[in-house]
Amino acid sequence: MEKQAKLKAEALRELRQRESVPILDELRSYLAGLEAQMLPKSPLGTAVGYAQRRWAALNVYVTDGRRNIDNNPAERAMRPVAVGRKNWLFVQQLQGGRRMATILSLVAAAEEIGVNPVVYLRDVLQRIGREPDVSKLTPHGWREHFEAEVEARRANATRQLLGQ
Repeated sequence: MEKQAKLKAEALRELRQRESVPILDELRSYLAGLEAQMLPKSPLGTAVGYAQRRWAALNVYVTDGRRNIDNNPAERAMRPVAVGRKNWLFVQQLQGGRRMATILSLVAAAEEIGVNPVVYLRDVLQRIGREPDVSKLTPHGWREHFEAEVEARRANATRQLLGQ
């Protein structure tokens, strides 16, 4: 799996080098031409300066196929936090806020690696007093050690409910 992901990332890097680098070079030339025509403090001059100061960061995605061209995944991960922010003003106690942050971190980590957070949390809450190795209860550890077992139990229960 890791080798396949590496090959995919390398192919994506090559595609970006072939397709994106010429466009980025053209954009950089265009920005340099605009900069010569604009006052630095004008709105357009400020925008051109901003782009040029961040040019290296803009080009990172063409050097590594594992990188995203934008930060949309991070923005999507933060959306539930932004939506719930006003509700969490009423957590009542500092410890409750810390617990909420911990749970949200576990949910986000589970979602990031493709684990169903509801299934994960339900199973971890049942194992938490019996499992001595807490690293197995993290989303990554749980996926490695328990996910197959839990999915097999769920599939078996579904078959029994359907009478198969």
